[in-house]
Amino acid sequence: MAGEGIRLAFEQAEPNGFGERWRLPACQQPTLSELFAISPRDGGWSGFLLAQLARDRPLLWVQERMAILEAGRIYPPGLGLADLIHVEARDARSALWAMEEGLRCPGLGAVIGELWGDPAALDFTATRRLAVAAERHGVAAYLIRLGGHANLSGARMRWRIASAPSLLHPLNAKAPGTAAWDADLFRARGAGPGRWSVTHEANRFHLVASAGDRTLGEDQRRSA
Repeated sequence: MAGEGIRLAFEQAEPNGFGERWRLPACQQPTLSELFAISPRDGGWSGFLLAQLARDRPLLWVQERMAILEAGRIYPPGLGLADLIHVEARDARSALWAMEEGLRCPGLGAVIGELWGDPAALDFTATRRLAVAAERHGVAAYLIRLGGHANLSGARMRWRIASAPSLLHPLNAKAPGTAAWDADLFRARGAGPGRWSVTHEANRFHLVASAGDRTLGEDQRRSA
């Protein structure tokens, strides 16, 4: 998969059971991405997102009230985030406003916003404004959609993320190993869709096989 503004590359395979080291499909400049949780109670999107975030600058994390009530308030120490600004917004309109204001601050590493459902305030114009602000000021924006549908959006990349069975633990077969996710890129500006099972370790994404088969599947190679 390749296209204008998108990078995707494979490196030499590793003898550690992961398969190829993999660079996540990403735009060449900071922009707006949407992450749809496959289920409102599936928090796999958070691990997938955190693996991509740089930690050298503060992060702004905005949660609207309904997202907190339905999916829970973030706990920064549990996420390994030391330098985090958390905003609780009363509704989607307030959350979108806070995100856009945050994107105007180039000192931030990223702006993350969690919204519940399909609020009227979240239309194409609102997402387009976020994308333009992110690109203009060089701050990545991530819009987390909990219980929502993939309506018209100005996001440059749109993912559906689900938790996948963890990898085998190297020391205890009954213990969970490295976390893994099913990542479905169903829209990307200048590129076609793709779907992968991935994990993240040593600052790299790695392709992994489906549960019960630790050999990298040919279907995953072709889809990439």
